[in-house]
Amino acid sequence: MSVGTTPGGTSPAATTPAGTTPESERDAEFQEHEKILSPDFLSVAQITEMLAEDVDGVQQKLKKFLNFKNLHTCLKEDILLDFYVSGFLWARGMDFSVIQYSKFMTLLDMLLHNLRTLHMSLEDSIKWLGEVMAEIGPSHSQKNEEWNVFNIKQANAVIDYLKISLFQHYKLYEFLFYSTREEIVIGTEQVLEVVKPSGGLFPDPLEEGISFDIYSTFIEPPLTLDTEMKGLDQEQGPEESQSEANTSDVDPLVGFTTKDIKAVLGQVTDDILIGIQTEINEKLQIQEEAFNARIEKLKKA
Repeated sequence: MSVGTTPGGTSPAATTPAGTTPESERDAEFQEHEKILSPDFLSVAQITEMLAEDVDGVQQKLKKFLNFKNLHTCLKEDILLDFYVSGFLWARGMDFSVIQYSKFMTLLDMLLHNLRTLHMSLEDSIKWLGEVMAEIGPSHSQKNEEWNVFNIKQANAVIDYLKISLFQHYKLYEFLFYSTREEIVIGTEQVLEVVKPSGGLFPDPLEEGISFDIYSTFIEPPLTLDTEMKGLDQEQGPEESQSEANTSDVDPLVGFTTKDIKAVLGQVTDDILIGIQTEINEKLQIQEEAFNARIEKLKKA
């Protein structure tokens, strides 16, 4: 039992549990209060660095502190960075102290943590915020006055900011953390025609980076019929070319009389006419059979 002093003399103080004193109870209560919004999301040194920067500087500092490396390809990192930067700039407009900056940024991070990790609903997040603000906000109890981080005006402003920045878009943040998005790869396929090695003096079209039409027209045009014939004549031996020249000079009608030629032509003409007449007769017979079939159907009807 400890003895306390009163204005009228001495009187026994309130009985405390064995091994404890009012000071130890106060320390334990203070330590329990310190667990709220701990550990700090940003250190005092980091907040001090950002206070000396402009908007772009704050964004670059937070990007470094949060270790965001894929802002151009990761939509989640970009959204989270914008959330933290907007909150810090809003706090700068409120002229917060360094401790208030620290608690406010930790509050933003804890709300996202509850949503992302604990899957806390909007109603639960609002209740959690109320409990936290009751601890770090203004209190009617003089005993906890030294623990208050925000006054009444600041606490109301913090709640209003969280309402328009997070709570009004809560479904979007749930979609950000819970929904998996497929990576859409947009591309085109091109079919390239690879030209076979020609063995010529000029490189292939793909090496020059030009189309095949321009290459074949201006750089290495294809062989014409005359050049091909000349090449064949050069490849043939002199005896073969001489024999062909001799045979080309001989008239193929030598040894035939006019009567023979007329007889051959007459026979060919007769054969052609007979074939045509036969074909006409067959077609007429087919048509006649078709007409007869129709007449029989009409008679039955």
